[in-house]
Amino acid sequence: MNLEECSEESIDRLFDAAYSKVSQTHKKFPQDVLLYFYAYYKHAKNDSDLKVNQNAVNDGEELVNAFKANAMFQIKKFSERESKIKYIKLAKKHLGDEFQME
Repeated sequence: MNLEECSEESIDRLFDAAYSKVSQTHKKFPQDVLLYFYAYYKHAKNDSDLKVNQNAVNDGEELVNAFKANAMFQIKKFSERESKIKYIKLAKKHLGDEFQME
C-alpha cells in the first residue's frame, strides 16, 4: 500500500489504528524508537507543546526532556500528514504482523 497516495480519511484511520496497536502492545521498543513515536504522534496531532518540567526532580528527568525536545525539533520539518505516515510506517516496522495495513 502506497500511503502517500491514500486519502486523508484513510491516513487518519490507519494512524488511529497504528496508535491503538502501539499503545496496546506488550512489545518493548528501544528508547530512540519510543522518542520517534512520541514526536510523530505529537506533531501529527498538532500538539507540539512540549511539557518540560523546569524543576526536574533528577538528572534523568532533565535528560528525558532534552531527548524529547530534540526529537520534536528533528521532525518539525514534516507536515502533520507526513508525521502520520511516518508513525504508521514505524508501527508497521516494529509491530510486524501485529499491525496489518489494508
